[in-house]
Amino acid sequence: MALDPEDLFEVDSDVPDLSGAVLLHHFDGFMDAGAAGSTLVDHLLAVHEHRVVARFDVDDLIDYRARRPTMTYATDRWEHYDAPELVVRLLHDSVGTPFLLMTGPEPDRRWEAVAAAVRSLVERWGVRLAVSFHGIPMGVPHTRKLSVISHATRPELVAEASPFSRVQVPGNLSALLELRLGEAGHDAMGFAAYVPHYLAQGTYPTAAVGLLESLTKATGLTVSSAALQEAALRTNAEIARQVGESEEVAQVVEALERQYDAFTEASDNLLVGEDEQLPSADELGAEFERFLAERQRDR
Repeated sequence: MALDPEDLFEVDSDVPDLSGAVLLHHFDGFMDAGAAGSTLVDHLLAVHEHRVVARFDVDDLIDYRARRPTMTYATDRWEHYDAPELVVRLLHDSVGTPFLLMTGPEPDRRWEAVAAAVRSLVERWGVRLAVSFHGIPMGVPHTRKLSVISHATRPELVAEASPFSRVQVPGNLSALLELRLGEAGHDAMGFAAYVPHYLAQGTYPTAAVGLLESLTKATGLTVSSAALQEAALRTNAEIARQVGESEEVAQVVEALERQYDAFTEASDNLLVGEDEQLPSADELGAEFERFLAERQRDR
């Protein structure tokens, strides 16, 4: 007999009226190039007070042997266990508007049950919109304006459509949640920031800034981006320094810029001219990743 999805979570006994609130969600484990989504989560929790209002039973959802939680050993005893948490927190934006943030490890099992459980919370609290956010690696240069695409359960919610007409990708819980909420008549959407794939393995705050700007525009929430902006400036300055110290890498970036500009300007989506030979995006990214790795080892 299937278990009731509501058995997967416990709700705080003191939850205020949340009618019309927004639910943001980001799960660790799926693609998040440049740590864009996780960086935004950290920022939201750092600049706003918060408390847990719903907690999921991760023992029923996580494969501990696949991704073992860390434990701390001190001299002669075990001192701490870093237990995984899948929770919904209540926050208030800069003008006092309440919103919800669901975070934690992406469950290894029972995705449909989790989606049904989240739907139950959406209906219980009167959530008006659920929003996901993450970064995806793309063959774009860091010197061009960051792009953030969106998808949603209704066309009216889409801010910047994806250039892909139809594509199959590995499934993830956020996508399934958006799909199931839409099938149930609830509004849901997601944002994906284009992260230069040669920067995908590190932390790229510029992508988190782009996600926050898109998110606040879509939801009406008021969230300061000052700390993220400062982090982005520092990171971009370091990238510029490393590029400036290598003529070889500067040429790689310039080639990727030409490829990007040709794509965005050509009405027929032609990437390069007939007589112009440019390396592929993967070749450019691999070269830049190699250079940055060497620079990191030398420091």
